[in-house]
Amino acid sequence: MVFLLHAHPGSPYVFGLVEDNHDLDFPDPMPVVGISRSAKGYCMLSVLETMKTYSVEDNLTEEALVAKLRTCRCHHMFLHTSLRNSSSGTCRWGEFGEGGLLWGECNARQFEWFNGDPVSELLYKVKELYGLEDNTTFRNVTVAPENRPSPLYLGTATQIGAIPTEGIPCLLRVLLPPSCVGLPIMYIRDLLLNPPAYEIASKVQEACKSMSNITCSIPEFTCVPSAKLVKLLELRETNHIEFCKIKSVLDDIIQLYSNSELREILKLLMDPTWVATGLKVELETLVSECRSVSSRISEIISLDGESDQKITSSTTIPNEFFEDLESSWKGRVKRIHLEEEFAEVDEAAKALSVAIKEDFIPIISRIKAVMAPLGGPKGEILYAREHEAVWFKGKRFAPIVHSDSQIEEKIKQLRPALDSKGKKVGEEWFTTIKVEDALTRYHEAGDKAKRKVLELLRELSVELQTKINVLVFASMLLVIAKALFGHVSEGRRRKWVFPTLTHHHKSEDTGMLHGAEGMKFVRLSPYWFDAAQGGAVRNTFDMKSLFLLTGPNGGGKSSLLRSICAAALLGMCGLMIPAESAIIPHFDAIMLHMKSYDSPADGKSSFQVEMSEIRSIITRATSKSLVLIDEICRGTETAKGTCIAGGVIETLDAVSCLGIVSTHLHGIFDLPLKTKNVVFKAMGAEHVNNQTVPTWKLIDGVCRESLAFETAQREGVPSELIERAKELYAAVYAKDSLRRDERFSAPTIVDTSNMVTNRPSHPEMGISPSVKSVRSAETLSEEVEKAVISICEESLMELYKKHHLLEPSPLRCVLIGAKEQPPPSTIGASSVYIMLRPDRKLYIGETDDLQGRICTHRAKEGMQKASFLYMLVAGKSVACQMETLLINQLPARGFQITNLADGKHRNFGTSDVLGSEMMIR
Repeated sequence: MVFLLHAHPGSPYVFGLVEDNHDLDFPDPMPVVGISRSAKGYCMLSVLETMKTYSVEDNLTEEALVAKLRTCRCHHMFLHTSLRNSSSGTCRWGEFGEGGLLWGECNARQFEWFNGDPVSELLYKVKELYGLEDNTTFRNVTVAPENRPSPLYLGTATQIGAIPTEGIPCLLRVLLPPSCVGLPIMYIRDLLLNPPAYEIASKVQEACKSMSNITCSIPEFTCVPSAKLVKLLELRETNHIEFCKIKSVLDDIIQLYSNSELREILKLLMDPTWVATGLKVELETLVSECRSVSSRISEIISLDGESDQKITSSTTIPNEFFEDLESSWKGRVKRIHLEEEFAEVDEAAKALSVAIKEDFIPIISRIKAVMAPLGGPKGEILYAREHEAVWFKGKRFAPIVHSDSQIEEKIKQLRPALDSKGKKVGEEWFTTIKVEDALTRYHEAGDKAKRKVLELLRELSVELQTKINVLVFASMLLVIAKALFGHVSEGRRRKWVFPTLTHHHKSEDTGMLHGAEGMKFVRLSPYWFDAAQGGAVRNTFDMKSLFLLTGPNGGGKSSLLRSICAAALLGMCGLMIPAESAIIPHFDAIMLHMKSYDSPADGKSSFQVEMSEIRSIITRATSKSLVLIDEICRGTETAKGTCIAGGVIETLDAVSCLGIVSTHLHGIFDLPLKTKNVVFKAMGAEHVNNQTVPTWKLIDGVCRESLAFETAQREGVPSELIERAKELYAAVYAKDSLRRDERFSAPTIVDTSNMVTNRPSHPEMGISPSVKSVRSAETLSEEVEKAVISICEESLMELYKKHHLLEPSPLRCVLIGAKEQPPPSTIGASSVYIMLRPDRKLYIGETDDLQGRICTHRAKEGMQKASFLYMLVAGKSVACQMETLLINQLPARGFQITNLADGKHRNFGTSDVLGSEMMIR
């Protein structure tokens, strides 16, 4: 039975799990959050009672702090009085007091004020809130922020879908395969919201590159939430299933270390895991402790495949009785620790079976002989699950004088069955003293065995508490490994690449970037398009200063800014990007501002909101920042908005940051701007059938064409209104446009020879869809591998000689174990595979999606533990012919093939070796 104790949402755990026979999905524990002001900006403190840890993040902007709060479900929030009043009593709530972003975010939640030293006072509040002892210690897991970029602003995170937002292409959705959910995707999200230092990003990228190139099989990567692991061990509530999962985590680490290819990846993941956990663990220590703890769990816990603890069975007692009572303790710990208890339960079960046989069977026999033929009631032995008892159920019969006296005595011994409170259980349930004594004995023996099992499990929990740091570190490392392997697999499928990540250095003389140290993209595509399927317009450019970008409505300005922001962020985090190549500086901040909306609750217009965001950007931007502003000053009247936009451009140019400011305010080009490095760029257009249409290609120059009339018409605005608008435009603006300085004019017709012709009508529309044998499993795989290589190499050699080609490189088979999966290097590659079924039969196939095919096979009943051998070949034609060759020839070597009929579809592999039509790539 599971007992629920749910005192508060900050520690949502189920007590009594140690007795359970299944796993439970625990919700993530919620932290207690404290917010204060400091000399460096805003400070966010986060305390996890479950983990007994706290972290401190200082130097946050209001926007970055709100972004963190949006992704944080906290148990309780405390606001420090430094937010409300400064030392002089001046209001300090947000940058501009009430009405700011932070004010709105906090007022939507429940919070309490606190004062004093923020860290010590918040820890005191947490101990009070959770009823902890005063001497309870919390570990500081804050990682020093040296050289770490600023966390993403809320606007930046939402506009690229790092925080899923309605109407915005979700970045998280394209970074991992659809099957990779939960902890891995949470890690990727946190990595994007809090970009790592250059050294950590470099380690992540190097690990991902290695993952992309390995050819060995990889673990399934068991993901266990660290908080769940810690809480269960602390409360001694870890059941045998959780111990098996812990052992899987440890064994995955050992497997990574044991393979020379995977060991290098393990080394590279040590530092990212340190940043994620705040724990510093040496590699040799990690592996040594994993081996020690895994071995200890193996000594205590009954693992999968052990069959020395079968449930008792009897010919007279329903099997459900023994199943229910013994499954609560059998199969959990090794029998060697319970030999005495097993013996007592076996003896008690035999005694119960004898008692029921002696007391109930004669009565049932009499009923069948005397009453049943006449249509009378029947009697039977049934399991009363609610009362955990086996009783006789039937009508009570009066003794018959001329009947067998022994049976009459048995009937007289029947008495009503009673429940645990001594009340009679219905009118048809009966038992005897002997049966009840035997039941009591059996229950006592079972309870004793169960107590011993729980005692052993709890003792193991206590023992493993001393290894908690290693367990937390190992579990987090596997989450990171699974996330990155998933990302690399998806990146290869989408044909993404690894950028060159550089430090961001500027010339002291000019303030400009030099050569390869700028930001450069070759054929960058929007992240929400699947480049592997085509359809995306790609752009190539070399950015060494600020771009002032113009272009028509629907010309792709917003899509370009969003694409650059996402790609730069992914590169900074060590991940793959949607381009053919790129050079990305490690920025100290990435800030993207797009359209603003008004905030009636705060009493702010859309222009006020925009100016608040612009203020945050220009006050935080440095020469190492990437600033992207879309359609600046769109929310106010043109003249003054143009001048404010000019001031912003001058400020950013003086800072010498990289970035783009896009605008429809063409009057900017008439302002006497004091800029040194600003470059004019435009989104191109071309004439088609006497109409100007966008190309979505980035070109040099200025584009004054807005395509406003065409856009309005395409969206269904009445033609009469559009014609009148054209007349008004001609009357007021046409003459002004002729007097403009021609040096700013840009061609509206551009060379389309390098354009992608297979493109959608708009970059933000039409998103692409994206022999029977006693061989052991190990011996079987070795024999199959030798046979496969022998057959294929012999055939290939004959073919190559026939066509006078150079000898092929040696073939290599890779084994994928029962709990393993293929590496990312198989993505999109043609392969021939052999499934080694649990019944020792073989299935032979070919595929360009090995991972998906293995998942399909293992989803079938009884195939969950199937292993596979595969080899990569030069194209699908070769794979098909190799498949047929093996199907036809492996049976002659003593192997049973389940899909033998498939080899009859081609006259291949028997006489004509490989055939003359084989394609060699």
